[in-house]
Amino acid sequence: MFCIVILFIFGIMIFSSFKFTNLTALLVFSIALTTSSFAQELAILKYKGGGDWYGNPTALPNLIKYCNENINTKITPKPQTVEVGSTDIFQFPMLHMTGHGNVFFSETDAENLRNYLISGGFLHIDDNYGMQPYVNKELKKVFPNKDLVELPTNHEIFNNVYKFPKGLPKIHEHNGKRPQAFGVFQENRLILLFTYESDLGDGWEDPEIHNDPPNVREKALKMGANIIKYVFDN
Repeated sequence: MFCIVILFIFGIMIFSSFKFTNLTALLVFSIALTTSSFAQELAILKYKGGGDWYGNPTALPNLIKYCNENINTKITPKPQTVEVGSTDIFQFPMLHMTGHGNVFFSETDAENLRNYLISGGFLHIDDNYGMQPYVNKELKKVFPNKDLVELPTNHEIFNNVYKFPKGLPKIHEHNGKRPQAFGVFQENRLILLFTYESDLGDGWEDPEIHNDPPNVREKALKMGANIIKYVFDN
């Protein structure tokens, strides 16, 4: 959980280190940094391209409920929805993105998302099956000089609240491939997490939607809680 003092110091560091081209985004972000609500809400990222950005509607609310009950967070129960190119993204410490199909970022979207991420934001992309080729392509617009790298099993995100010695858990089978967690880093801080061949979001959904066994759903929620913990601590 961010406190006001930490946010103020963090804001000074950001403003001294980064130059925003979008002055409106800078203003929104500076306002967010001075309020405790910056760490209290999460948002679903709405993107262009025709993919179902609205997939798994009960997933993030259920993860928020789990975190509030188990790791002492105080996140607003209902997540917001924000568009990639909107300055509203600067109000949230974490954005969640999912779907099955096409993703498209305009140059404006890519610039806005890049500014958000390098200034302290975090994006979790959960491939609900079929997103990978589009995500890989569009992320090159956001970070032309950065690549997605696979996270080792000893990374903090697998070892904070709950332990995942084998790394990302497998929730749903698709092609029989192993689950993989990829990341983008900025000065050793993980700023983007892409979970692939896992379907964490399916595991977060209401139990009757996928009829997952309780232990499988618990694994998904615990991994989600680790992600939230990492975001709030870093």
